[in-house]
Amino acid sequence: MNVLLTQAERDAALPELLAAGWTLDETRDALVKDFTFKGFVSAFGWMTQIAIFAEKWDHHPEWFNVYNRVTVTLTSHDVSGLSPRDIKMARKMDALAAK
Repeated sequence: MNVLLTQAERDAALPELLAAGWTLDETRDALVKDFTFKGFVSAFGWMTQIAIFAEKWDHHPEWFNVYNRVTVTLTSHDVSGLSPRDIKMARKMDALAAK
């Protein structure tokens, strides 16, 4: 069962993610980040890696790709806001983008 982040979980996780370039969506409880890669193949390869985790974790991002850029929005639709799964996915995205 998925649940919204508690205030303590938000206070612990969000500063790290915000420092890494994530922003909070002003219109809803979601995290947003723009990733830039060397080219289309690198961007698409990263998306493919993330898709494997997304399927395994049953947590699929909203994303938009143009050439070497991928804009990601993370939120948990089943609880209408940020959940621990969003934090886990954001961290995985950052880790794989850094490689």
